[in-house]
Amino acid sequence: MATTEKLTSPGNGVPQLTWRLDTDNGSMVPRSALDVLVDLNDNLSSGKFGEYQPVPLGFGMLDKTIGGGLRPGELLLIGGAQGTGKTTMALQMARNVASSGQANVLYICFEHEEQYLLNRLVALESALAHLPQKTGAVKIQDVRKEILASWMSEGAGGAGLTANQKLRPSLDRIARYGQNLYLLRGSQTASTIENMRKLVQQHRILSGDRRLFVVVDYMQKVPMYPEPPTESEKVTFIVNGLKDIALSEQVPMICIVAADKEGLKAARLRNHHLRGSSAINYEADIILIINDKYHIVAKVNIEFNPYQAQRFRDWVVVSVEKNRGGQDNIDIEFEKHFEYSCFDPTGRSVQEKLIEERLYND
Repeated sequence: MATTEKLTSPGNGVPQLTWRLDTDNGSMVPRSALDVLVDLNDNLSSGKFGEYQPVPLGFGMLDKTIGGGLRPGELLLIGGAQGTGKTTMALQMARNVASSGQANVLYICFEHEEQYLLNRLVALESALAHLPQKTGAVKIQDVRKEILASWMSEGAGGAGLTANQKLRPSLDRIARYGQNLYLLRGSQTASTIENMRKLVQQHRILSGDRRLFVVVDYMQKVPMYPEPPTESEKVTFIVNGLKDIALSEQVPMICIVAADKEGLKAARLRNHHLRGSSAINYEADIILIINDKYHIVAKVNIEFNPYQAQRFRDWVVVSVEKNRGGQDNIDIEFEKHFEYSCFDPTGRSVQEKLIEERLYND
């Protein structure tokens, strides 16, 4: 039913309209700009200005490019071909936000279980503490070996992982922020858009004013029932739903997006290669595309210098393809340390000429 009621504004005698439509699917309540302004002033006066504070992602140059970080209501997409480090970057961002103490983080992963993500965090922590030297860092495959060795040496009822001298420093660091980082194995039956929304709402009830940051890994795996006839329709629904959660629940959100077949064959992956729907490009506030630097550097930079070519293999280029609140078409490179499941977060501007598929193929 629709409800309208005229009220008199205090002090000036101008009638105001209370305008509301209640439906089975929710309510629609238009608000005057003056009401919004009054609320803003009240929030600032009481110290509630979280929606204007960006949450840094912990990648220096990238944060600077996107205005200090991600804000409540914003949706950031990370795209890239298989093996370029999408999950590595997203998990490192989640870790950075959680360790900063600015927000709780919910990391929903449809490809890996919680223990696997924890193993990656252990390797990541061991490397980040020593970059660029990596002295004493533990490779991801060695984390599993050390966990098994701890169990075999201690047996049931022993000291467990805390007694392992190689893992102990990483475990201590994770313990400092672990209560802020929630890992969830995505389910093909339960992890729907609507259930994600309910989970976010439940967090608000349980934590009060504590901010929440959500990461979804990855978009095309989010289930939808009934299954639509085309992937484009499904992705349209999913990206619209994720954006609506970000806006209505006022949470910053990161989502990984897979590349389509044309993107996997392209010399350089761009935002139009993201799989599923043009809605991806419309709904996202920020789109980051990861490419291996070696594959997108213009040939003139490598054909006469084999050593340089090999060095380029150790870096990825993160292109800010869309940035609703600032500069786009910015290319930043990060050194990859995939054996430790991390990037060097420092980053730097790309100095070399890159191929530009929008204009030509190199």
